[in-house]
This record gives sequence, structure tokens and C-alpha cells, in this order.
Amino acid sequence: MSSSSPDQGLVVAAPLRIEARALRRGAPLRVLRTGVGPRRATKAAQRLAAERASAVAVAGLCGALEPGLEPGDVVLASELYAAGEPCWTLDPDPLRRALLRLGLPVVVGRVVCVESVVRGAARQRLADEGAVAVDMESAWLAPGAAGRPFAVLRIVLDGPGHELLRPALPRQALRALRRLREAAPALAHWAQDESAPAAS
Repeated sequence: MSSSSPDQGLVVAAPLRIEARALRRGAPLRVLRTGVGPRRATKAAQRLAAERASAVAVAGLCGALEPGLEPGDVVLASELYAAGEPCWTLDPDPLRRALLRLGLPVVVGRVVCVESVVRGAARQRLADEGAVAVDMESAWLAPGAAGRPFAVLRIVLDGPGHELLRPALPRQALRALRRLREAAPALAHWAQDESAPAAS
């Protein structure tokens, strides 16, 4: 059955309920909540692969590795690494253009996917290896794209100088979730552009 909504054909994987809620408030997206961490993400990838969709995205919060990134900044993955090895190469440019049309600045780079929260020296080591951000799901959710257009959009929650378990964390979380909501329409427009037939 067809629909006139701009997210026709898109399914978005979001690890947390609060992330899924922010995305749905920002745009009429079909969001699959996957749970946190590699084990849940691996299981959710099977569900994603079975979804009737023409494009797949992962969206949620992340940890920054670069000192210049602040809570609320938008990160798009150009590569996904896990266990120190490249897993997936992505084309972030179409979604980047959609975000820029909304006036949202974007940082594009390598996202490292890990099994537990990264802090301090471990954060610096990953930054030295060329990564810009870290999350706990994207590399394990990526197989769920099953050959369809795929994007990873993450919003910075914590980073160097903005560690978790600090008094400012609730304020950082509100800022990051607000930015995730603002970015949601770009996902819808990206999927629409990816699904549009090429001009002859």
C-alpha cells in the first residue's frame, strides 16, 4: 500500500526508547527499537533484513572522540569499524546534503563500534586511530540493510570534557535528543531521494 509521507520505504533502527521517541516526534518515521549493545543489535539486524523497506538507517546518540565535538553535534558515518577492523563503507553525502538543507552542521567520519562504554584514555586511543565517534550498535545492525541504501546518523551525547556520570549529563541528553528530533526530517528526505527513480 502506498503512502504520500516522505518516509515511504524507510525503516530506522534506534537502540533506545527515548531515541525512537525523539525521531518519531521529528518526522513520521517507521522506527524499530533494537536495544543497546552488540548482542541485541545482532538479533535486531535479522528483523531489519526482513522489513519491507527500500532504505535503512541507524539513528541515535553516540560518544565523541574528537575534542572539538560537543553534545548535540551531528555525526554521519563514512566507515564503521569493529574490533579494530573496517566492517562497512558508507556514502554519507546524500544524507549530509539533506541535513545541511535543514541548517544542521555535520561531521563526517569513521565511527567505531564497541561492546562497552569508552572513556578517558580509551577514547583518546580510538581518536588517534582516526575515528570521530563511538557507538555500541551500528556495525552489528548494518547487515540488516541487506544491500539497500544505508546510513548511520548519530548525535553526540558525551565526549572529551563531557564524560558520562557528570552533573551536566541530563542537560547534555536533552540537547542531544532535541537535535536528533531536528535531524529526523533529513532521514525522511534522504530515503525519498534514494528511492526516486533516476532521471533518464
